[in-house]
Amino acid sequence: MKKFLSVVLCFAMILSLTIGCTTQKNAGTGSSAEPQSGTGDKKVTVKLGIWPEDTLADDIKMHEGFVTELKTTHPNVEIVPSYYKYATDTFVSLAASNKLPTVFETWYTEPQKLIEGGFVADITDVLKEKHWPDQMNDSIKKLLSKDGRIYGIPRDGYALGLMLNVNMFKAAGLVDDKGYPIYPKTWDELAVTAQKIKQKTGEAGFCLLGKDNAAGWHFSNIAWDFGATLTKENNGKFTANINTPEAIAAMQYVKDLKWKYDCLTADPTKEDWASGFVNLGTGAAAMYIGANDAVNQPTQVNKLPTKDLALVPIPAGPKGQYSLSGGTPYMFAKNATKEEISAALDYIEIMGKSPMTSTNALKGMYADARSRVSKGVPVLPVFPAWTDPTFLEANAKITKENSNIDMKLYQDYFDAVKKPGNLHFEEVGSAQDLYSELTKVIQAVVTDKNTDIPKMMAAANTNYQKILDEKVNK
Repeated sequence: MKKFLSVVLCFAMILSLTIGCTTQKNAGTGSSAEPQSGTGDKKVTVKLGIWPEDTLADDIKMHEGFVTELKTTHPNVEIVPSYYKYATDTFVSLAASNKLPTVFETWYTEPQKLIEGGFVADITDVLKEKHWPDQMNDSIKKLLSKDGRIYGIPRDGYALGLMLNVNMFKAAGLVDDKGYPIYPKTWDELAVTAQKIKQKTGEAGFCLLGKDNAAGWHFSNIAWDFGATLTKENNGKFTANINTPEAIAAMQYVKDLKWKYDCLTADPTKEDWASGFVNLGTGAAAMYIGANDAVNQPTQVNKLPTKDLALVPIPAGPKGQYSLSGGTPYMFAKNATKEEISAALDYIEIMGKSPMTSTNALKGMYADARSRVSKGVPVLPVFPAWTDPTFLEANAKITKENSNIDMKLYQDYFDAVKKPGNLHFEEVGSAQDLYSELTKVIQAVVTDKNTDIPKMMAAANTNYQKILDEKVNK
């Protein structure tokens, strides 16, 4: 506890000397002032959809601490735990009946649809009062904006890479003289490496998803590396572009993983996002496509020790190396009042998920890092969803103070995603519908080695174009 307090106080002193003493002077540059919601004495109730689910007792305890902190400056604000997991099939009905929580998480594929549908609140004015807009990553801000107005803020960002079970690489003899995994640099190398691992260990070398939209999501990254663009845009209209030679070649590669290399889990059509991490964490698969924001899945959730997890760059294809980039934004219910939105943003600041570096924000960052250490989750460098230099410096110091990993198992990944042109946002149009159509083809090629890929891709293209015309190209 003494160490914790000394770190926080040290940060607070340094920041106060660096960025000034008054709220007005500090505004928008990593303020060390405590959050002020501007709610006055009016009773404000915030339904917190970002509250942890019931099974995460430690996380709930941490959030209870955040509530206590908020109460010291916002005695009029009541926080109501209201855990919500975004789902496309139930969201519209909840929004239409005003049953959404005040603040909730979604995916970066969704904001433009939610904004267009009038389901989320415009938070521009509240953000400007807090001087946050200029601190947001420009690309992410664009995803969360329409006509110059902002409708959300980033929780974090991610870029897909390749997760490795280091123990399985050791068991297969695929490590260097210092014991570090010799990981595949290309998709062709991945197929060969995965085959060797399965032959030597009896377990899958690679976990390919084939159950739901996540399968198409992962495939899109492979397709880009083969030179494909799966949707084209022209003057606001979208055209399906699935049945190209490049996309067909990428799907042939997926088919080969099953029938030529025989390196996958027993039935990819049963594998979804969560089961992929189960396989990786328990040693049923040596490699799995994953990102920096999900390192808790193989470790905390599936008990893989941090020393046995590596995150390396996504393999390169014949036409390049791209990392699908996205993340999780916080968005707000359409019927949320200005006071509710402001109080929710102050809560997010206390969590350490804003661009600010107030004492409470630093404590939130530190608490999050300590929580990760206690749960056996890698403490990684922050992905720059917020760009304020003071915030990034403070976060880097906290990360270093709480490091629980060998960065050699991660450094190549972070170096790769910083390269110009590496990050690739998800396909335009209607990405989730695109993924659904691609998943149907994946399911066919991993269950029938005689599948006619060009024919299947042509059918997927026709189906997706129909969806685009009905839902988007109006």
